[in-house]
Amino acid sequence: MREEPKAEAPLKIGNIQLRNNLVVAPMAGVTDRPFRSLCKRMGAGMAVSEMVASNSLLWGSEKTLRRGNHEGEVEPKVVQIAGADPEMMAEAARYNVDKGAHIIDINMGCPAKKICNVYAGSALLRDEPLVARIVDAVVRAVDVPVTLKIRTGWDRQNRNALAVARIAQDHGIQSLAMHGRTRACMYTGDAEYDTIRAVKQSVSIPVVANGDITTPEKAKFVLEYTGADAVMVGRAAQGRPWIFREIAYFLETGAHLPPPDVAEIRQVLVEHLDELYAFYGKERGTRVARKHIGWYTKGLKNSAVFRARMNTLESAGQQLEAVAGFFDELTERSARLEYDEEGVALAA
Repeated sequence: MREEPKAEAPLKIGNIQLRNNLVVAPMAGVTDRPFRSLCKRMGAGMAVSEMVASNSLLWGSEKTLRRGNHEGEVEPKVVQIAGADPEMMAEAARYNVDKGAHIIDINMGCPAKKICNVYAGSALLRDEPLVARIVDAVVRAVDVPVTLKIRTGWDRQNRNALAVARIAQDHGIQSLAMHGRTRACMYTGDAEYDTIRAVKQSVSIPVVANGDITTPEKAKFVLEYTGADAVMVGRAAQGRPWIFREIAYFLETGAHLPPPDVAEIRQVLVEHLDELYAFYGKERGTRVARKHIGWYTKGLKNSAVFRARMNTLESAGQQLEAVAGFFDELTERSARLEYDEEGVALAA
């Protein structure tokens, strides 16, 4: 892989200095240890884990143990916790710090119904006193930096990010990440950055801007428009982890790196698959790998037919063989990927 440049103005969270200002967003079912590690190798300065339940009854489950697995991961190790009970959240923070977490992140941004229905995630934004109690309990419970992820509010009529940001700062939060949509928006429409800008102007802690950051140009625009200290990239990194080195290079030089060629994409994908099989075991790893293979190949010639076939394969060996055949065909055409303005690979 190419040597990665470092973006200027690296983010500092408490006493932890990152190498740049590029953060991988926490995404359920995506930001497992293999994905976090890959994004860090490709230029991200920090990656936040999938959310871990604060309910101690679940800590011994295979799913929770896997989500909290940071073995061998490049520091800092950031664990996101979710819940609605201040004491349970404090206990979860202590537990994960004891397991090696360098930063605890509190989830108040997830819009999923199953999370909001138990009054966690972005549902908490409707109860500012509870926000204060949770933040205060978690900050007091651990001696590592605590960060917070929020949205602009519950819905467009109730954008209260300014109030929540001030609560967060007053109770010891060290950095605030903010998605430019309300809970009601889910992931529809365009992210807005005016609220992020207003929040940044109202607090002194670092602010991380999130939402629709799909290109190096968009990252630069969002940083400049909002004044944010860093950008957080989520969906745009799915199947495209090299977006972090592209953004870093653009922020540092104003120029673009050439898109990865087919040989490099093949190498990155195969290495990613090998890590998934090792992390989950080959049977489950094969199932998890399907979505990643789909993201890596989206927009490439004949990829729709390939993905349909891929979803029928039952073993890691069959997957690797199919991937090899697909990229052999692309290599024969000496394809070099190009992207549209939304960051989607154009057909070769």
